[in-house]
Amino acid sequence: MSRRIAVITGGLGGLGTAFCRHLARQGCSVIAADIRNSERAEEWRKAMADLPGDHEFRALDVTDYDACEALVSDISSGNGGVDILVNGAGITRDVTMKKMAPEQWRDVLTVNLDGAFHMARSVVPGMTERGFGRIINISSVNGQTGQFGQTNYSAAKAGMHGMTMALAREVAKKGVTVNSISPGYCETQLVMKIPEPIRDKIVASVPVGRLGSPDEIARVVAFLAHDDSGYITGANIPVNGGYFMSF
Repeated sequence: MSRRIAVITGGLGGLGTAFCRHLARQGCSVIAADIRNSERAEEWRKAMADLPGDHEFRALDVTDYDACEALVSDISSGNGGVDILVNGAGITRDVTMKKMAPEQWRDVLTVNLDGAFHMARSVVPGMTERGFGRIINISSVNGQTGQFGQTNYSAAKAGMHGMTMALAREVAKKGVTVNSISPGYCETQLVMKIPEPIRDKIVASVPVGRLGSPDEIARVVAFLAHDDSGYITGANIPVNGGYFMSF
């Protein structure tokens, strides 16, 4: 069997790079799609250098449907099609609702939710035609619990799992699974920018007593992406250190 082709949006970020590395270790040919700059792309290439196989970076703005469709078409014409899609691209624009500007709402929904739709819509025809596919949507614990100052982000992440369940029903008989993962607070640049006193309060509310690591989320991505995970679909897997138990 040829190597599975995996596309990871937001693939140059802390979580995204971990997803790429774990899928590469699993034997996939990895394509990181991201809007990041060339310096970050070079860091990603160095992070992937010790792994076997052909892996590449593609510049992509997930808010542009035509660009998403063109990327998938280009990959399919040269490699046989996208087998695994990880929708990991995301942004935050945190502010309370009474202060939130319409563009702060739209920006977050457009990247986090529309972007996932753009990519899923682009890969589903090929996956169903070939009879195999794995779509993994990276949601968030805050899409399940809500979070102060994140009505936009929480709405987008909750919407991702709603999309996951509906799409899973549509493609289940075609050999395509669709699942979401809801990470808790992890050691990423985004979380580490939170002021330390607030971060300490977050850690204190996590039963395991620490932040998660990107690798801990990536192992779940690799598990759901595996050929042997075909009986798991429409699920949301929380990876949050027991965070729910503190509510």
